[in-house]
Amino acid sequence: MSNASKLIETQAFADRLRQALKGIGLRPSPALVANEFNLRYWGQSITANTARNWLLGKSIPMQDKLRVLAEWLHVSADELRFGTLASAVKVQGASFDATALTMQDRDMLAKYTTLSVADRKTVCDVVQALAVAASVRARG
Repeated sequence: MSNASKLIETQAFADRLRQALKGIGLRPSPALVANEFNLRYWGQSITANTARNWLLGKSIPMQDKLRVLAEWLHVSADELRFGTLASAVKVQGASFDATALTMQDRDMLAKYTTLSVADRKTVCDVVQALAVAASVRARG
């Protein structure tokens, strides 16, 4: 891999990492990333300087650290590392572009999956009612 493509790759990772942090309402601070990461990682802790290098696109964490970051940030490790996401998702017979989901959307979906069946039904009922109301408003 050439130096130019490595620089592009590390910078793209840094952009995705900063976006994922913002997606869960955190500012991309090296000290914050190091502290939160170290709370979740059972191996040797990282320094704020290591986190800074990740955030500035100077380095990319190894796979074990990447998995911990991804779990914390509610994104897939592949998406965080490579920017990939399944391109289409089937929902009730219709497909939509999953890449259109923001990290905030995926965070919300991750939280949704932790709800009880009854609470999920309530959320679905609310979303359905909002969709009907939006459709009525759109028709004028």
